[in-house]
Amino acid sequence: MRKLTYFIACSIDGFIGDSSGDASAMMAFVSEEFLGFLKSEYPETISVEGRSMLGFHDADNQHFDTVVQGRRSYQLALDVDITSPYGHLREVVASRTLTKSPHPNVELIGEDPVARIRELKAEDSELDIWLCGGSQLAGELFDEIDELVIKTYPVVYGVGMPMFGSGSGVTEFTLEGVRTFENGALVRTYRRKR
Repeated sequence: MRKLTYFIACSIDGFIGDSSGDASAMMAFVSEEFLGFLKSEYPETISVEGRSMLGFHDADNQHFDTVVQGRRSYQLALDVDITSPYGHLREVVASRTLTKSPHPNVELIGEDPVARIRELKAEDSELDIWLCGGSQLAGELFDEIDELVIKTYPVVYGVGMPMFGSGSGVTEFTLEGVRTFENGALVRTYRRKR
């Protein structure tokens, strides 16, 4: 069974963006050291355009072969005329408003994202599934999330878009590792306790 990993950036106080979803305040902490980590450990989590600009467009996927994201997260790419931001992965977008995919590589899920995630998890593959965002979708898929990889940046939003956009009840995860960076950023990995 494949894992669903919520690999997400957040503030110290657990927000993935401000109230409008803007996470640009965190970008200041994406240092050369941090980019080196992403390039070597999670290259597939960088967009096609980013990989090309950084000179590793042909890097092999290390953890994931599929990315799942919500409509608002996907809209960030559409706003700059990019219809397949993670073309090196199979892209799945949960949306109740998009009725036709803008790109052949992008599969739309209109209803019941939990059922589709269960199908994806049951597939035979050595690589897992990356839940890219957003908040509402992470809340809907909470019970299907097997692992959290949280890139925590040393900034406090105070208010904003929480990691999980709906209540989920108390759930325990086990800390698997922490990677620290000179600028105060952390990457924490947790596994769901079963």
